Amino acid sequence: MSLAPYDSLNLAFHVGDNRGYVMENRASLSLPVSAIQFMNQTHGDEIAIVDAISEIDPSCDALITTTPGFAVAVLVADCIPLLLTSPNVVAAVHVGRKGLVNGITLKVIAHMRALGATSIHAQLGASICGECYEVPADMAEEVSRIHPRAFSQTKVATPALDLPRALIADLTSAGISYEASSLCTFENHNYFSYRRNSTTGRFAGIVWL
Repeated sequence: MSLAPYDSLNLAFHVGDNRGYVMENRASLSLPVSAIQFMNQTHGDEIAIVDAISEIDPSCDALITTTPGFAVAVLVADCIPLLLTSPNVVAAVHVGRKGLVNGITLKVIAHMRALGATSIHAQLGASICGECYEVPADMAEEVSRIHPRAFSQTKVATPALDLPRALIADLTSAGISYEASSLCTFENHNYFSYRRNSTTGRFAGIVWL
């Protein structure tokens, strides 16, 4: 189990935590699957379709699988852990500001449908809320031009972005049903938050068939 500032269940190797602790944390996950594929997240729009564990984590921001009993995971600490499920295809997607702007979610949905996915359902895990994700005014304006629903303000009326609200708008435009956590990672100390602590761990969203 990881020690401060990564305590307790950090699942990421790249944040400076002891690798042995991270391996123990990952091994402690009680899941009905034989393997979990993580990814080397790049804040881009690369998508990997996987059916077995890779010795090197794919450099991408979305993992898709059609293999039963095989899990895919997304690591976050303020960004949105998006899990997409259907009867025969599932995906784990890392959606931050850049992912929202580059349309990674809609690209993943298109890939899933090409693989035969029907009745796709989305689950949005805990992430930073629209009142806590303060950004410079020019950044807020740039993102809001592409995603008007992203526009937000902090409690003291400074520019901010509401990524979950904008992502939900994308999902509904694509005809995707959804459920979304209302928890804010910045406000809730049960979650890792890069914006709150900078040096911190990562929690995961994990999905499987």
